[in-house]
Amino acid sequence: MRRIRTIDLETAGNGPHDVCEIGWQDVEQGGDGVWVVSESRGSLLVNPGRPISPETMAVHHILDEHVAAAPFWKTVAGSVLRPPGGVLALAAHRAAFEQKFCRPRFTGAVDWICTWKCALRVWPHLPGFSNQRLRYGRMPRGLVHELGLPAHRALPDAYVTAHHLRDLLNASSVEQLIAWSREPGLLPRVPSGPDRGKAFCDLPNDRLLILARDRDLDVRFSAQTELHRRGDQAEPPQAPPAQQTLL
Repeated sequence: MRRIRTIDLETAGNGPHDVCEIGWQDVEQGGDGVWVVSESRGSLLVNPGRPISPETMAVHHILDEHVAAAPFWKTVAGSVLRPPGGVLALAAHRAAFEQKFCRPRFTGAVDWICTWKCALRVWPHLPGFSNQRLRYGRMPRGLVHELGLPAHRALPDAYVTAHHLRDLLNASSVEQLIAWSREPGLLPRVPSGPDRGKAFCDLPNDRLLILARDRDLDVRFSAQTELHRRGDQAEPPQAPPAQQTLL
């Protein structure tokens, strides 16, 4: 069985052990080669070993008393991230966040798919690329509305992300999605500043050259990629090493 596990984390803060909930939803490839959202899903509360910050509590509404008797992250991470039978890859929306906590010692250094980065490539015409904007902008087939609620809890968010992943996998190969996920995000439009909302392909070279030095990695990569496409850059932009700041 070919399986990719989509995960989502809720946290108590930004420390390396601050997970307070993990949710997962599997996407599997059938004998006909078509990827489907399976019935394999679940979630676990996790004791972060510290009080949950008010800022994160306001997002997911998980209270300290909810996790007081829950196991610690190092106890449960491996069993969820490396299930029996293994996985081809792990997936998450804006996966860099999950990778901060799901380190190779828990994952076995398996490949990752970032559904945000892949959505930028496959559906660049869409107006927004957050998990929920994709949900309502695309209305994925078979997504049960109630199973995707409440938003900002681990299992519902993983369930929604899995529907994006399924459609991405049926539009492209696993290998291509992994390759895109290793690169910065290829933005279709400028996210901020005087060129906000303009497509990179519509910008003149002088503006692209400025954005190619932007401090935002995704903006920089997107401008450099467009310059390279026009032949104004000898070499394509180089992605940073995978997980260079995560180990």
